[in-house]
Amino acid sequence: MIFNLPQLGWKPCFQQQISADEENTSYPARIAKIHRSHCIVWSNKGIETFEIGVFSEPKNMAVGDWILIPNEGERPLRIFERETVLIRKAAGQRKHDQLIAANVDTLFIVTSCNQDFNASRIERYLALAAEARIKPVIILTKMDLTDDSASYRNEALKLQNDVHVECVNAKDKSSLTGLKTLCSEGHTIALVGSSGTGKSTLINNLTDADQLTAEISEEDGKGKHTTTSRSLHLLQDGGILIDTPGIRELQLAESKTGIEDTFEDVTRFLGYCKFKNCQHDTEMGCAIKTALDNGELDQRRWLSYQKLQTEQEHRNSFKR
Repeated sequence: MIFNLPQLGWKPCFQQQISADEENTSYPARIAKIHRSHCIVWSNKGIETFEIGVFSEPKNMAVGDWILIPNEGERPLRIFERETVLIRKAAGQRKHDQLIAANVDTLFIVTSCNQDFNASRIERYLALAAEARIKPVIILTKMDLTDDSASYRNEALKLQNDVHVECVNAKDKSSLTGLKTLCSEGHTIALVGSSGTGKSTLINNLTDADQLTAEISEEDGKGKHTTTSRSLHLLQDGGILIDTPGIRELQLAESKTGIEDTFEDVTRFLGYCKFKNCQHDTEMGCAIKTALDNGELDQRRWLSYQKLQTEQEHRNSFKR
C-alpha cells in the first residue's frame, strides 16, 4: 500500500527539518507500530519493517513519530523533532517516562455511561492533553444502555472550560457523525481510555480496522484488554487514529502546567489567601476554604487537584 504524506499527517513543520541535500538522498516515513524487536513504518514508498536495533535511540521512539530514511542503506538517519508528544510516568519501578504517542492533534478520551465513568480519571487525561497542548475531546460511549446519558454529559462538561463532549453508541455508525467531523485528512487523533469502554468498537466503525472486542463484566462494567500495542489506523474520513492499550490508572509525567490548565476553577483562588504560606487547612483568611464554604469551589475538584499536585511533588523529590 502506498501512502501520500499529507494523508499521514505531514506538515510544514516537518518539511522544514529536511535540508536540500536530504531531499534528494532520503525520504520521510511515519512509525505506524512498534513491536518488541521491530517497528513498521508507512511512507510514499509503502510499508516497511525495521529492526529496533538499527535506531540509535530505540527507547525514544513513539508511534506517530516521523523518521528520515536514506534511499540507500538500512539505518534511519534520525527522528524528526516532534510537534506534540503524550508522555506518562512509567508503571512500577521503571525510572524512565513512557512515550504514549507523538505528533497528535486531538486526544479522544473514551469512557462510558456506566460504572466506568470516573471524573478524577478523566481529569488526569485532560491534564495529560493540556500539558502536551493537544485538544481533548471526551467521548461518552454506551449511551444506548442508559436513560440518563445527559447527566453524564453534564458532569463531563464541568471538568474543563469549553471541553468538547460527545455521547455515542459505538455500535451505531450514525451516532458517530459528530466525531467524524473531527477526522479531517492529515489530522492525527490518539484514543485513550480504560478497557471495556468500547474503544475497539469505535475503531472498527471509524476505520477499516477489525479490532477484537471483549465482553463486559455485568458486575463491575469493566472489560479485558483487547489492544496490546499502539498502532496507526487510517480513518474513513481522512484522518489518522493512534490506538493505545487500555490505561485504567494513569500516572502523569511532568504536568504542572497541564494540571493548572485543567483546574482553572481551583487555581483562580490560589494566591489570594491572607498568608503566603497558607496550607488551605485551618488558617484564617484562606481563599480556598472560603470558596469551598460558599459553594464557589467543588470539594471533589479541590481534592482531585491536591492529589495530582502531591503526585507531582513526590515525582520531583524522587528525581532529585
